Amino acid sequence: MTPYTAFVVFATGILFSNFFFNTIMMKRPLEGPPVSYKDYFSGRFPLHLVGVLGGAIWGTGNLLNLLAAGKAGPAVSYGLGQGATLVAAIWGVLVWKEFKQAKGKVTGLLVGMFACFIIGLLLIILSGAS
Repeated sequence: MTPYTAFVVFATGILFSNFFFNTIMMKRPLEGPPVSYKDYFSGRFPLHLVGVLGGAIWGTGNLLNLLAAGKAGPAVSYGLGQGATLVAAIWGVLVWKEFKQAKGKVTGLLVGMFACFIIGLLLIILSGAS
């Protein structure tokens, strides 16, 4: 399968599985009352565009990751692609201050989590370099 074919298959799977998972999360949300599709589509159009933009960014990153796997190798490409997850976690902790109210050993656990994540990514990348 070429990177472009894999991207189309992946994007198609995301599109169709979204109807299933979105319905479940709307009927049994993690927080707040359940919502209907009428409520969903009554949302403001710019907010829906933010979701479309996020999906486009994710899809572009996935396509570039698949293309890079052909040049750099799957392990290196995967390791570098997962760096985006690390950036998102750092953004959440440092910019959005998601753990500002946390008590106890949370700071140490976060530092440990970031350290393990970085070490894991480096090991994945190095495994593909040999």
